[in-house]
Amino acid sequence: MTTPDLPFLPFALPDIGEDEIAEVVDTLRSGWVTTGPKTKRFEQAFTEFLGDSVIESIAVNSATAGLHLALEALGIGPGDEVITTTHTFTATAEVVRYLGADVVLVDIDPKTLNIDPKLVEAAITPRTKCIIPVHFGGLAVDMLEILNIARRHGLRVVEDAAHCLPSTIEGELIGTMGSDATVFSFYANKTITTGEGGMLCTRNAALAKRAKVMRLHGMNRDAFDRFTAKVPSWYYEIVAPGFKYNLTDIAASMGLHQLKRARGFQQRRAEIAAQYQEAFADLPVILPPDAPEGDMHSWHLYVLRLRDDAPLSRDGLIEALFAAGIGCSVHYIPLHLHPYWRDRYALKPEQFPHSHKAYEQMLSLPIYTKMTDADVQRVIAAVSDCLQA
Repeated sequence: MTTPDLPFLPFALPDIGEDEIAEVVDTLRSGWVTTGPKTKRFEQAFTEFLGDSVIESIAVNSATAGLHLALEALGIGPGDEVITTTHTFTATAEVVRYLGADVVLVDIDPKTLNIDPKLVEAAITPRTKCIIPVHFGGLAVDMLEILNIARRHGLRVVEDAAHCLPSTIEGELIGTMGSDATVFSFYANKTITTGEGGMLCTRNAALAKRAKVMRLHGMNRDAFDRFTAKVPSWYYEIVAPGFKYNLTDIAASMGLHQLKRARGFQQRRAEIAAQYQEAFADLPVILPPDAPEGDMHSWHLYVLRLRDDAPLSRDGLIEALFAAGIGCSVHYIPLHLHPYWRDRYALKPEQFPHSHKAYEQMLSLPIYTKMTDADVQRVIAAVSDCLQA
């Protein structure tokens, strides 16, 4: 199955408009290209998007940075344990190790591919200090249950919402549910992008204060304020060994306009997902679940799982799609299969049967706003040709 007359359809492409380009050019001409007025505007706009003025939005250069800052501000350190899912990218867990704490991995719910709250509660020990739920693919975790578990056991909650803008659960936007912090990603393939970047959102004033100090070398004064002051203000103090995690104004310039388009982006992704759901309903596959009635799925990923009676393997389907000029990916190779995590914690696949089975079955199909209807139909035709009996 080849289509030499058609260009390669990539797995993901960012949707950058003229407004983003003009704002970046304006920033370049302004002379202020690192963290400055555009970043502050982006942070304020993000808080307004979430609809809760108490929330502080702190722009960072990656979601990984945001997770690290949140855990550091909560005092996570050596001797502590943090529970998260094996079915995630390594960034979710590696930030725990940055701080000398230990990661405890648990399995997923096979229906949602999200962390299983029952397994979270079963994994709690006297050393447990925090839970990091991961909203996989854009489908929100059952945060009410996670937060209830955390309250019962006196634990902190930091949400990995890299996939989850603008998803909702129980009618509430992720980022407003009452966890200690929520961290979003603006990487190139996410639902909005700044190229690289992220946002740490919290109602905890002490956490926010610490994170803002630690994102720029542990300085007790904001560099933007120092360099724009009208009177001498060169003096600052280093109050902690901080990090270099600030977002640039160049990136924030993109974010300002991407955020305005976030709901439209979600609608287009949902339209593509609906076409896939209808087209693949009779194939030997497990379709990804939609959000509960009344809630919103961001559809960052469209993850198809092959049933055991499918005519070819997951790897075989990926190879066939690439031969047809269609990119796809796998989300994720679970952490328990990677040498570092496997060896450090003596992990075995049988400890995570649902994640492991899903990994062997799954592939992620293209789903992004720059896809035309013809692109979507091309993907549908190629998958159908491969999987129809």
